[in-house]
Amino acid sequence: MNSSYLSGLAVSTKPGAIQTKLIRQAWSDSGRVYGYRKLHDDLLDQGETCCPNRVARLTKLAGIKAQIGYRRRPGSHSGRPSPVIDNTLARQFDVEAPDRVWVTDITYIRTMKGFAYLAVVLDLYSRRVVGWSMQSRQTTDVVLQALHMAIRRRKPKSRVLIHPDQGSQFTSMDWIAFIRAHNLEHSMSRRGNCHDNTVAESFFSSLRCERIRRRTCKTRQGARQDVPNTIEMFYNPVRKHVRNRMLSPVQFEQQQILNAQGVQKSRGYSKP
Repeated sequence: MNSSYLSGLAVSTKPGAIQTKLIRQAWSDSGRVYGYRKLHDDLLDQGETCCPNRVARLTKLAGIKAQIGYRRRPGSHSGRPSPVIDNTLARQFDVEAPDRVWVTDITYIRTMKGFAYLAVVLDLYSRRVVGWSMQSRQTTDVVLQALHMAIRRRKPKSRVLIHPDQGSQFTSMDWIAFIRAHNLEHSMSRRGNCHDNTVAESFFSSLRCERIRRRTCKTRQGARQDVPNTIEMFYNPVRKHVRNRMLSPVQFEQQQILNAQGVQKSRGYSKP
């Protein structure tokens, strides 16, 4: 047998080649949006032993990189505080329990037939999208539908702080009446300042880079199917978050429940 063939075979069966294949599969499963840190975590989940630097080197050699679409030009943002609602959240983004603080915002989704508008509600505890709504018009109804979904799904047992920016949808009489009717505590960002609502802005940025800018939907109806599927089938149950110790929002919440149950059992609080 040809010696060059044998040498090529030997190279292809080295651990590096196997790990590169696993990395490529994990990258493909993520929709090609994972960088080397999250790919490294995927390899650990599969029982592989390697360091982040090795994964970074293998991804570079294989030409694997996160596909995040185009970038917008950076700019400065400033604005006046809300004259009606105080910024109670004050950028305190680390929350110790679920359904204590929600943030909400609205953005547009470009399609070949015009814009669709997406409103989301995220729980700061796990960064999980607990409510969403998409409509063809940027009205108060789209943000109310997202908040109503969050309340219906989560059924909070205590008062929740809800934090939007100063968009017209969040200063309308219908929005304020809904907040009061459902015993929610209102907090509001400064006008035109994304840093006061950075978690929602970060979610939209990831959604645009990883999904929207990579595949423009032909119609609004197509966007209404694609974006919610991304939220419910990938972002919430699968997408890793550094803040969640490389767990998805759903996995993080489930792990915290199991940890709490373990603490109760160790202290003798479990039910007989």
